[in-house]
Formats: sequence, structure tokens, C-alpha cells
Amino acid sequence: MAKNETTKQRGWLNKSDMAASLGISPQAFDKWGVEPVARIGREAFYTVQNVVQNRIDHAARKQQPEGADGEVIDPLIEYKLNVERLRLTAGQADAQEKKNRVADKELVPAPFATFALAKIAAQIGSKLETVGKTVSRRHPDIDPRILETLEREIALARNIAAQFGDDLPEILDEYLATLDK
Repeated sequence: MAKNETTKQRGWLNKSDMAASLGISPQAFDKWGVEPVARIGREAFYTVQNVVQNRIDHAARKQQPEGADGEVIDPLIEYKLNVERLRLTAGQADAQEKKNRVADKELVPAPFATFALAKIAAQIGSKLETVGKTVSRRHPDIDPRILETLEREIALARNIAAQFGDDLPEILDEYLATLDK
């Protein structure tokens, strides 16, 4: 049975020779954690290429700070944090400016405007309900057909006024659509 024996190749150096060529001790070389190319008996062999690659990888890891669990920390985190702070500050300034304009009665929130207009529409509807009886009391000689026609038209207007509060969101959407054009 033939045994595959590894023989030393040209360019391979053992740990002592590699450490001496680098000007460091064999113990310091061990700490670098360079993987050997091959082992022959108890002796480990290294190539300059593997040592250089190990040092490049080590330098790259040093340049990238790591978190507690080993994840790479974003080097632009400070910049991103400052951008978010700026965005938050601008948003807070805009909100305060809107509050000031509401307090100065220059700006009205849409929910309040919807509430107020719906309330006004309800008042108009209730007033329209009494118009027919008021006209018939003040003018008893009016023709009943005319009074009936008047009450029918008033009922239509009253229904429009009653539905106005429900139609406000659609009207607002329609208005905003015209602003986009």
C-alpha cells in the first residue's frame, strides 16, 4: 500500500524560518494565526503569499470596527444619525409653525373645518324644515299647489344640506386633485 507523502516544495518555509525572515519570534508568528500550507511530520510549512494575505485580512478587520456580537459597525453611522436628527428637527419646527398658525387663527385643521361645515349644514336643514309652515301661516291665501311645490323643493334642499357633512371628504379630495394639476 503506497502512502501519499508530502514533500517540501520550493518557497515553503517552516515556522522558525518564516518568523526569522519577518523579524519576529516564532511565538509572535503563532499569534498571527496563519494557516500552514502543509505539515510534514511535526513541522508546519508556510508560504509568503499566505502570510501576506493573513496580514491584509488582519488590517482590513482592524479598519472595520465591530460591535459586541462581532457584526461590522457602519462607518457612516454618525453621518446618518446627524441626517436623521436634522430631519427630526425640521419636522418639529414645521409642526410648531403649524401650531402657531392655528393659534393665530391663520390656519384651520381639516377635521375642525369638516365638523363646523357639517354643523352649519345641519342648522340650514332644520331651518329649511320650518319654511313651508311659516309661509302658509303668514300667507293663508296662498294656493295649496304652490305651497306643496315649495315644500317639495325645500325638502330636496334640506336633503342636500343633511348629506353635505358626509360629502365633505370627497369634496376635499376633489379640491386637492385640482391642486396637483
